[in-house]
Amino acid sequence: MKHGKKYNAAVKLYDKANLYDVAEAIELTTKTASAKFDETVEAHFKLGVDGRHADQQVRGAIVLPNGTGKNVRVLAICKDDEKINAAKEAGAEFAGADEFIQKIQSEGWMDFDVLITTPDMMGMVGRLGKILGPRGLMPNPKAGTVTPDIAKAVREAKAGKIEYRLDKTNIIHCPIGKVSFGAEKLQENFEALLGAINKAKPAAAKGQYIRSCVVTSTMGPGIRINPSKIM
Repeated sequence: MKHGKKYNAAVKLYDKANLYDVAEAIELTTKTASAKFDETVEAHFKLGVDGRHADQQVRGAIVLPNGTGKNVRVLAICKDDEKINAAKEAGAEFAGADEFIQKIQSEGWMDFDVLITTPDMMGMVGRLGKILGPRGLMPNPKAGTVTPDIAKAVREAKAGKIEYRLDKTNIIHCPIGKVSFGAEKLQENFEALLGAINKAKPAAAKGQYIRSCVVTSTMGPGIRINPSKIM
């Protein structure tokens, strides 16, 4: 694979073969980001579990202490006027019930980043599974997006709540902020996410839980973190 001049220059700033501690890795990630836009910094964890088994699933959500740096558009689906008003006051861009379900179903409308709903609406929202599921927008109680306290869920989503879950290769991919946050705030976000993932370790997991960890910016190279130092 051919890379551009900026990427090749960034690679020279670190040792590909080295495993860094968290502070060094994040500092290097900010230094190797060279795009003209504010790049997103991501953390990727390879776990020693088999997500094909229900008792080895790793999934949850956490509000990052410094947010994600992204303006999150929230759709709240609820039918009670009091809850609709509470969701809007909490910052939801859209709040309602039938009109939004119909809009998604018939028009393919997707002008939102997070969908939050109340338990009594899941019967209707569930019908949108084929549309929302592939886009990762299906509400889930474990992610805190199916809840009776919809105002709290909206505030958390706007504050930088992220969901972490295994993909088919047993890797978790999560944003932890923007390069402009600086290394200190990015490290705080990383450690909060790491703590949540460690806490979510399944009882059925055997051997080394975190096999590898990489942090990277949108256009930058991946910096490897020593997994033995973050267990």
